[in-house]
Amino acid sequence: MNNFTRLEQPTGRLITVDDKEYLFFGGTSYLGLATDHTYAAIFIEGIKRYGINNGTSRNNNVQQAIYDQAERYAARRFDFEASLLLSSGYLATQFLIKTLAGEGELLYAPSCHPSLWFDEKPDVAGSFIDWANSTVAYINQSAQKSFIIVSNSLDNMKPEIYDFTVFAQIDPSKRVLLLLDDSHGIGVIRKNGISFDKSRFNLANIELIVVASLAKGLATDAGLILADEKRIQNLKKSNFYSGASPSSPASLYAFVHGEEIYLRQFEKMQYNSSYFNARVISRLNAVPNFPIFSSADINLYERLMALGILVSSFPYPLATDPLLNRIVVNAHHTEADLNRLSHAIGIY
Repeated sequence: MNNFTRLEQPTGRLITVDDKEYLFFGGTSYLGLATDHTYAAIFIEGIKRYGINNGTSRNNNVQQAIYDQAERYAARRFDFEASLLLSSGYLATQFLIKTLAGEGELLYAPSCHPSLWFDEKPDVAGSFIDWANSTVAYINQSAQKSFIIVSNSLDNMKPEIYDFTVFAQIDPSKRVLLLLDDSHGIGVIRKNGISFDKSRFNLANIELIVVASLAKGLATDAGLILADEKRIQNLKKSNFYSGASPSSPASLYAFVHGEEIYLRQFEKMQYNSSYFNARVISRLNAVPNFPIFSSADINLYERLMALGILVSSFPYPLATDPLLNRIVVNAHHTEADLNRLSHAIGIY
């Protein structure tokens, strides 16, 4: 087996190892922005303007304008009152968990990303919908008054889109903070939006906070928190925010000024996902408007690699978990690429 763990090249549409070219269907660059030349040009413009990095506190008396600009822009773009940016999605989620844990009883959904764990993996199993229904019943019957529900917004491995409307059945006298990690859905499932309709959470007793790594579809090395203005202002008082160096100013410059390229890539990605989905219906696991396809066929990885096609195959989330074969269609793939993959799987 070839070793793909020491690459000296971008993980774009094509990967070359030992003089052999592989068509790559993996990773998390769903929109292809990480290897898009026009987007890179904006990033380079940001480096020229702001430098490579900024290793100072956000509370420093000398500040670069892009940080406040990017936080205002992110709030508008994703339709929240306010936002906060940190250097990574992992830091942002850990920041929230550690900060919010004292506000109520923590209730974890199945398959939460490890960055959301307070310490060790929560002992939660089963389907999301069964868990959600039992959680509503538990909250309504509990003597406790405040709860923090923690979940991914979707399962990007199966994949599966979660339905959170069941939480509207929670007793209005209970205070619920709903913390959702939308790292794999933000800007991917819905154009310039989070992956679900947040208008369904316009309930007085439910506060919605969305956290996301922007390093996936949006090719921005930063962690984003979206919430109401009061919550964001309180979070900015924390040493997590003031003590950590911020993300690359050039990366945020590209995030703010590359929206036109994002829109182009979004349309390409959605077209490619629909095109491929129409060819693999019932043969691979998939959901609408999402570029990830999975298979329980443990031999798929080896068969595809022999045909010059590389997909993601690794145990997740723990090293002791079963292998997961994950096919990712991105905006840079062509119809010819998708047809070749279909033939290789044995569908066409």
